Amino acid sequence: MWLLYAFGSALFAGMTSILAKIGVKNIDSNLATALRTIIVLIFSWLMVFIVGSQYTMEAVSAHSLVFLLLSGGATGASWLCYFKALQLGDINKVTPIDKSSTILTILLAFLILGEIPTLWMGIGIILLISGTYLMIQRRESEHSDIKSKSWLFYAVLSAVFAALTSILGKVGIQGVESNLGTAIRTIVVFVMAWGIVFFQKKHVFIKDIDLKSWIFIILSGLATGLSWLCYYRALQEGKASVVVPIDKLSIVVTITFSCLFLKESLSRKAFAGLLLVISGTILLLF
Repeated sequence: MWLLYAFGSALFAGMTSILAKIGVKNIDSNLATALRTIIVLIFSWLMVFIVGSQYTMEAVSAHSLVFLLLSGGATGASWLCYFKALQLGDINKVTPIDKSSTILTILLAFLILGEIPTLWMGIGIILLISGTYLMIQRRESEHSDIKSKSWLFYAVLSAVFAALTSILGKVGIQGVESNLGTAIRTIVVFVMAWGIVFFQKKHVFIKDIDLKSWIFIILSGLATGLSWLCYYRALQEGKASVVVPIDKLSIVVTITFSCLFLKESLSRKAFAGLLLVISGTILLLF
């Protein structure tokens, strides 16, 4: 069953990127991220009470709680960087960088969690690196000034924090009901996101958000909540080095939707890169 949850996580994560890209178009990225955390927080705790996992809170050890909180902090940092990158760059370039967190996650899973690598995984990692490189290559017609490259900085940070999120979450979720673990992490993301918004005094711009942006922010939050619930259920029952690559197949959903709805083009080189990323991800499953 954890495989189904992992693929469900990929589907909803792919939808999240598209909905968020549209939602943050005319809004400060940190404010949009904070607003999404409200939806995710409500949704995740609603699931806790639906399944009755609130009664298991006393059984959560201090060790698990610390790692869940750390995972939540890494998630918040990844979100803030990711949606800033989405606001500055094309989704077809930002997403491959963010999904490259798979490589770091697998390496950390080998080093920290003791998961044993295979030859297929090694080949898969090489294909992932090659595919990601091809997908982020800029066209000759594009300018390479400092501003145009700033999305890359945020996208790389997003990938690093996303990798830490998976490893810390894997450690923290052991022995904890997955819905409850997700809800606990969401509290940290909520506090972190809104803390930054109030520090930057961006909350005053809430009144300027139009109806269309509100709709897509809410839908993005719901998709994120569903993705998280599926992801941490899969992570609890399966190996991190297998669950994470499946989750990263959301890149297929994201890029397909970006071409259909955002009219973002995909060059031949980028398409070849996408095929390498998909092939590498599939090899990681072996």
